[in-house]
Amino acid sequence: MRHVEVTIPAGERETVVETLEEMEIDYYLTDATSGPAGDREHTAVATFPLPQGAVQPVIDELHSSGLSEDAHVVIIDAEVDTSRRFEELTERFETDSSITRIAREEILIRARELSPRFWTFITMTIISAVVAAAGLLLDSPAVVVGSMVIAPLVGPALSTGVGTVLNEDDLFRRGVKLQAIGGVVSILSATVFAFVVRKLYLFPPNTNIATIGQISGRLTPDFLSLIVALGAGVAGVFSLATGVSVALVGVMIAAALIPPAAAVGIGIAWLNPTVAVSSGVLVLVNVLSINLAAILTLRYMGYQPRSWFKMERSRQEMVKRIGVLVLAISLLSVFLGAVTYSTYQDAQFEHNADDTVGDMLGEAPYEDVQKIGVEVNYRQGSMFGNGMLPTSTLFHEPDRVIVTVGVPSDDRYPRLADRIARNIERRTGTNVNVELRYIETDRAS
Repeated sequence: MRHVEVTIPAGERETVVETLEEMEIDYYLTDATSGPAGDREHTAVATFPLPQGAVQPVIDELHSSGLSEDAHVVIIDAEVDTSRRFEELTERFETDSSITRIAREEILIRARELSPRFWTFITMTIISAVVAAAGLLLDSPAVVVGSMVIAPLVGPALSTGVGTVLNEDDLFRRGVKLQAIGGVVSILSATVFAFVVRKLYLFPPNTNIATIGQISGRLTPDFLSLIVALGAGVAGVFSLATGVSVALVGVMIAAALIPPAAAVGIGIAWLNPTVAVSSGVLVLVNVLSINLAAILTLRYMGYQPRSWFKMERSRQEMVKRIGVLVLAISLLSVFLGAVTYSTYQDAQFEHNADDTVGDMLGEAPYEDVQKIGVEVNYRQGSMFGNGMLPTSTLFHEPDRVIVTVGVPSDDRYPRLADRIARNIERRTGTNVNVELRYIETDRAS
C-alpha cells in the first residue's frame, strides 16, 4: 500500500476534496503554509492511504479535475491499514485491474535510481567484466555467476524502456548512453585483463580458448539465446513495475550481457576472431532484445504519459524505436537461424550415427560386443580461414566418429570400423573416419 500526501495550491482545495469524495477515498485535510521557494501559495495538505494499484488512477483523476502541476504529490511506501473501508477500496481496484502496478511517477523515480552515478557505473562494470573474464578462463560457473551479481546493468537496460513509454527523453538518452559505454568498457576491460593474463603466462598461452566450456557455450548463439534475453527484459520490467526488488532480475539481465562481453575481450586478446565475433553477435542480440521486451512490456502494462500531447509523441517515438529494434534483431537473427540449423543438423547426425552403431552391434557376429559410447568429432574450419573453430561452432562438418565398445578379453574385430563407416555413410550421406576403441570386459556367470 501507499500513503499519499498532496499539497494543495490556493484555489484548488474544493476540487481536491470533491474528487476524493466522489472516488470514496478517506482523506485527512490539514491547513498549511508554503515556504518562500514556491511561486504559488499552498494552503492545505491532503493525506490518504491507497492500495498500490490505485495510486495512478487517483493521481490522474486529481490532475484531470484541476489539480495543477505545481502541487507536490509525495508517495510513501506504507505497511498496513487495518480499516475495513481500506479493504473495500483494495477490492475495488483489484477488480478494476488484473495487474497491480506502481504509479507512473514511482516507476520513473525507480528507473532513475537504478542507474548509478557515472563513475560508480564504470567502476562496477570494469570489476564485473574482469571477474567474468577470469571465470570464463577458469571454466568456473560460480565465478561467472558472481560477476553477474555485481554488474550494474539493470538500470540502464530498463531506463530506455521507461524513457520511451513515458516520453522522458533525458532518461532514454541516459539509458542508451550507459548501455553503450557499459558494453565498450566491459569489452575493453576483459581484453586488457586477458592480454595481461596471456603475456604473463598466468594461463597457458597456446590453449585453444574456444574449447573451454564456459566460452564455447557462448559461441553458438541460437534462437534460445533470444528467448533468454526477451525473458530477462520482461522479468525486469515486471519486477520494476510491481514494486518487487529488481536485484535478482538484474542478475538475469547481467547473465545475458556480461559473460558474452567478457568472451569478446578474451577472443580479442587471444587474436581469435571466431570467439570475438560469435560472442559479439550474442551481446548485440541480447542488448536489443532486452530493450525491445522492456518497451513492449511497459506498454502492455498500460504505462503512458499523462498529457495527450506527450502521449501522441510517445506513441510515435515508441513505434520508431520498436521498428529499429525489430529490424536489427531480424538481421542478427540470420546468424541465429544458421546456428540453430547447424545445431539441428549436428543432433541429427549424432543420433543417426548412434543408431547405426546400435543396430550393427545387435547382429551377428557382434552379439558379444557392448556399445559403451559414440562420439562425433567435427572437421576444424573457420569463416576467417584460421582453423580455430571448435567442434561446437557454426561452420564445420562431421570428420570422425569415435566408437567405444566393450568386448571379452582378447576379442578384436578388424573389419568392424570399416563396416560402421560404410553404414553411417549409407544412412547419412556423409563420409567419415571411424575410430574403434576397445575396452575389455568380464561378466560374472
